Amino acid sequence: MRNTIVAILALAVVNMLGAQPRDAKPTIVLVHGAFADASGWSDVIDRLQKRGYNVVAVQNPLSDLATDVATTKRLIDAQPGDVVLVGHSYGGAVISGASAGDSKVKALVYISAFAPDADEPVGAIGAKFPAPPLNKALVPDAAGFAYIDTAKFHGVFAADLPVAKTRIMAVTQKPLSTRVFEQSNSGAGWKTIRSWFLIAKQDQAINPDVERFYARRAKSETREVESSHVSFLSHPDVVAKLIIDAAVTVTPK
Repeated sequence: MRNTIVAILALAVVNMLGAQPRDAKPTIVLVHGAFADASGWSDVIDRLQKRGYNVVAVQNPLSDLATDVATTKRLIDAQPGDVVLVGHSYGGAVISGASAGDSKVKALVYISAFAPDADEPVGAIGAKFPAPPLNKALVPDAAGFAYIDTAKFHGVFAADLPVAKTRIMAVTQKPLSTRVFEQSNSGAGWKTIRSWFLIAKQDQAINPDVERFYARRAKSETREVESSHVSFLSHPDVVAKLIIDAAVTVTPK
């Protein structure tokens, strides 16, 4: 009887403190990239939720790197337990900075993404490789934010999606401040946190060799897919599986 009472009291204390059981699944935090918003993750979210994961997607303003990192960190801090942090494209730069020194983040997953080092401008590595076709399709506005020319959007951003879908994406795109390519983070989470990397072999927005460079430097578990830049839309099963593989690997048994 006494052992039963002790067990009940111990469980109550655990619940009061908000501790998670050792096999609790981490929360998946998704970070979008440029010219997109959190709704783009819808197909991946559906797959992760069906596997029992709590998922949240950040809505970043894309106004500057520090603001996007701070916005992402607030969402990480709001989660009750461990986190797997996922970033697409420019979102990779955001998760690299947001995860630095954060013990809650147990895994990083890069989807066709930037993964800059500490104090390394976002655009520094890309400048060392042949420019992707996207660079010639960017149109800056009067405030220094860039859009993709709507006539070129399908070819340089999402060539493996139906044209009817990309027509809508092109006219609803969220612009990115061009200043971010000169900005940097003070830390890089991939130096101390396990990482996974999905390289899009047909990427016209980030040179696939840039992605391979980042993946090798971070010692990421790397996979490649025959995809345009938006593999989370054209290959949601592949993206969801990579995220789940990362989550399972870092979940305490």
